[in-house]
Amino acid sequence: MSDLPDLHSATIDAIVGNAGRATLPFQRLHREDRHATAFWFNELVETTAEGEVIRQYLVTASEPARVENAEFTLRPELCAPAMSAGKLLMTDFAEGWTHLDGLGVAVMPTAGLHAHGARKGWRWTTDEITDGIAAREEDVAGLGAEPVAAYVLGHDVGAGDGAREQAVVVGGVTRTAGGDVRWVGDLPRGCVGAPVFFSAPVGGNSFKLVCAGVVLPGDDHHPIATFDRIRTALRALAPDTASARGAAGPDTRPREPKRRWWRRG
Repeated sequence: MSDLPDLHSATIDAIVGNAGRATLPFQRLHREDRHATAFWFNELVETTAEGEVIRQYLVTASEPARVENAEFTLRPELCAPAMSAGKLLMTDFAEGWTHLDGLGVAVMPTAGLHAHGARKGWRWTTDEITDGIAAREEDVAGLGAEPVAAYVLGHDVGAGDGAREQAVVVGGVTRTAGGDVRWVGDLPRGCVGAPVFFSAPVGGNSFKLVCAGVVLPGDDHHPIATFDRIRTALRALAPDTASARGAAGPDTRPREPKRRWWRRG
């Protein structure tokens, strides 16, 4: 038991170090409701001699993404040069999302967001949840009925001022006999849609950081849509459909050529 505090601290450090700039809080435009968290995810499509080919998405829970107009709260470290305004307003917000059947998860290809930044003279400087830490079937299978320490990286809603500060929420995850994964613990308002992490031992005193998936709306034990299932659903999407879904950008629809693929060397 003496090693647990060290593992706890090391896991939080790894989450903040790898994904601290991956999350974006949002809510219904000019309304104090539908508060949620989205995050950047890089789906690995293939690895070639020239590098990795990925498809990039924002990911969140389906329910809060179904609003017509929304606003993201931006932190200065998410773009360069830093924007003077702390809000990114998005019209036709609901149209920009593709909902993954049966998972309660919505994804938005990020082409429109990149195009918007380019038009305004800045670029995104985010972290992303990558294929290397997104849970695979064997990671999920390793969970059981006994809660495992877990962490939600989300943005709560400040009492009084409504500030959307980032927080690491400590709780646990369990998996039922039927394979459903759930969050055990309190979930602050505004953290629905956020990524959930846990640490998995890999021998000795080492561990690997795993992003289990997306925390969904619910009572008490919130369900988690796990990344093994999210990957399967994403691969079933037709690329042309995904690209068309990404055409809806912030404020206005971008006129630049649509960018479906992003290649990282």
